[in-house]
Amino acid sequence: MTLVLTDRRDPAVGCITLNRPEVLNALSYDLRQELVDALAVFAADPDIRAVILTGGPKVFAAGADLNQIDRMGPVEMMEAAPQQYWNAIADFPKPLIAAVNGRAFGGGFEMVLHCDIIVAGDSATFALPEPKVGLMPGAGGTQRLPRAIGKHLAMRYLLTGDTMTAETARDLGLVSDLVADAEVMDTALALAQRISRRAPIALAQIKQAVLTGADLSLDAGLMIERKALQLLLATQDKAEGIAAFKEKRPPNFRNR
Repeated sequence: MTLVLTDRRDPAVGCITLNRPEVLNALSYDLRQELVDALAVFAADPDIRAVILTGGPKVFAAGADLNQIDRMGPVEMMEAAPQQYWNAIADFPKPLIAAVNGRAFGGGFEMVLHCDIIVAGDSATFALPEPKVGLMPGAGGTQRLPRAIGKHLAMRYLLTGDTMTAETARDLGLVSDLVADAEVMDTALALAQRISRRAPIALAQIKQAVLTGADLSLDAGLMIERKALQLLLATQDKAEGIAAFKEKRPPNFRNR
């Protein structure tokens, strides 16, 4: 069984769907490897300019595969090197949009936190429930959530394992777009299509500047931004974008 499905929703938009619905898309190591492979294919495809990551219409992902975790000790966990799977998401160079219906729990929530934009349906819920089973987040939950919503709010959810509604996530600035469940994929696709019409090199530089600068001082982040802008001045897409603006026509960006 293919654990990760890929398709194109548009010539420039890829879609990755987690495909273990019988276990609520529990994140087995095999599934994670297929996700890494799918991301690598889309990263290398010059025609793909944005990617949607979803779990389907019922659930995003209920978390790690506890049957696997239950059989692992510290040595097995170290040898499995799970960070390799998460690094592939964190380092994905193109805009990555999470389209979330239903539960995004544990590793599923952490996967969402790795994405650049989060579109959620009304029924979406988010949680890091690991302390309820004697564990803790291990894919960035203790680091990414505080950076996203602040230490004290993050601690409230990390220490209780409580569930966060989609509306609360939107109010806290986690969810970019909150829509009806049936509109999640259409909304994510519309966003991805708009993004795909922007200059690809500029998008990559914006993403890199935001992610790299987030943990630096303001001055250091501004230096990264300036250097990225200076790089863009040498691109053909910059010349095309300005020419198209002057000529009142859509630009034809070529990723050069």
